[in-house]
Amino acid sequence: MLTVLRLPAYRNLFSAQVIALLGTGLLTVALGLLAFDLAAGRAGAVLGTALTIKMLAYVFVAPLMAALVEHLPPKAVLVAADLVRAAVALMLPFVDQVWQVYVLVFVLQSASATFTPAFQSVIPVVLPQERDYTKALSLSRLAYDLESLVSPILAAALLVVMSYSNLFLGTVAGFLLSALLVLATRLPASPSAAGTGSLLHRTTLGSRIFLQLPPLRGLLALNLVVACGTALVLVNTVVYVRDLYGGTNAQVAVALACYGGGSMLVALTTPGLLERFTDRAFMLGGSALVAAGVGAAGMVAAVRPPWLLMLVLWAVLGAGTSMINTPSARLLRRAATDSTRSYLFTAQFSLSHACFIITYPVAGWVGAAAGQPAAALILAALAALGAVAAWRLWTVGAPTPRQEDAVGRTGGHH
Repeated sequence: MLTVLRLPAYRNLFSAQVIALLGTGLLTVALGLLAFDLAAGRAGAVLGTALTIKMLAYVFVAPLMAALVEHLPPKAVLVAADLVRAAVALMLPFVDQVWQVYVLVFVLQSASATFTPAFQSVIPVVLPQERDYTKALSLSRLAYDLESLVSPILAAALLVVMSYSNLFLGTVAGFLLSALLVLATRLPASPSAAGTGSLLHRTTLGSRIFLQLPPLRGLLALNLVVACGTALVLVNTVVYVRDLYGGTNAQVAVALACYGGGSMLVALTTPGLLERFTDRAFMLGGSALVAAGVGAAGMVAAVRPPWLLMLVLWAVLGAGTSMINTPSARLLRRAATDSTRSYLFTAQFSLSHACFIITYPVAGWVGAAAGQPAAALILAALAALGAVAAWRLWTVGAPTPRQEDAVGRTGGHH
């Protein structure tokens, strides 16, 4: 899997991704402490609002920015987004009002909503061979999982010797280093973007292509499955461990590590498995695993079996979500033409995050109001609905995206 790192362009881009992710992880910890300083008992509400702002930026700003920057060189877009994120992180330590946090978070996440799809759409150009691209997807998945494990540990170690406001400087350094690495990378010549039609046409182009191709319609439904499993773990792990099992903060970290470990195991084995299984079979298998796992989490909340069983279940949930997430960009790569690639990756980024606007409130609000078993069962029902919809929408023998009519790729615009 590491052979793709021999290519200098990809090695630089992957390093930039890892460093930016670590910076973002430090930012998450620092933002939580800043919210507590500014709002004390209302810190949870401040963070909840900040997360909502983040999702709104991801869902609505990403497609708009993709249309606005389509004629710019990808390198310029990536470097500019990193510089904006570094500037915002540099301002955060000087904030003394909650509304200022909201404004800066919106700007920062809008820059992230510009950077991430642009970054993802460059990788297939750098790695045109599908085998290499699959390895890159597994490495990317590993990077996300490792960040979720390493960043909190790194932040805790740094907080022993410095105040939390200095964590923002670590974030600034991460984004600046990411920008330098991208700047030093020689990217292949960028094909011209679609660039035709109104701003509204270009903003919605990716979503319309999604609706026309069976594999991408299936991916739409699978995004909901991922959001159900992820929301349960990210929102309610602390409740399961601290309230239901009477555990410690360290045990919360262990449970999250098991989830990340399950995801990493799948990411490591995905390139080999996808040579034996079709993308459809592999991803639908993951959806069944997630739906069953979330349902089992409801049973765990109701009967509280041995602690070890919950850890195994969290690892299963991590594996199931990774079975969907890791290969998903292969579908986008096959569906894309040179002129629509950035639109498709942006649409996936936006549509997948839109699902969290549904599942985060279910996990949090229903869990608080009606109990954890009820929240898990509702999420399990949504996940099962998504899995069945994906199975029906992504039909057996559906033509691969590149076999589709050209109209399907351009959204029918002439």
